[in-house]
Amino acid sequence: MSDHEPLPALPVVWRPRRARVLAYGFAAVMVAGAVVLAVVLPPPFGLPDKIGVVLFGCLIAGILHLLGRLRVEADTRGVTVVNAVRVHRYEWPEILGVTLPEGEPWPRIDLADGSSVGAMGIQGTERTRSRQAVAELRSLIHRYGEAPDRS
Repeated sequence: MSDHEPLPALPVVWRPRRARVLAYGFAAVMVAGAVVLAVVLPPPFGLPDKIGVVLFGCLIAGILHLLGRLRVEADTRGVTVVNAVRVHRYEWPEILGVTLPEGEPWPRIDLADGSSVGAMGIQGTERTRSRQAVAELRSLIHRYGEAPDRS
């Protein structure tokens, strides 16, 4: 994205398409399969066993939800990175840049304290979408994250 292209309208959310479809699709299959299995279990299995099977299916669906909720959100105050287990919130001045090297699964956001965080909400396997998302995020970092020139 070059300097003359418009910035994306804020707030903007980047989410992986394939990961969400797979995660929530498998979650639905797990819950439905657990319910069907609980209904057809033969008589030696009692109600507690059937409830356990359904709860296990729901537990697996909950774990898959952690993968389905991945996203990167940008608003006027900063960037929120929702990864599988943790949610990170950064103000624009804290962010130095974003990189997505070839072959990496997701981009890295470089921070002013010298650390970096993976942005799992932008999947490197979705090549065109990920390059566009990284370019948009990079332009937003350039616009909002850098101190204005004083000259």
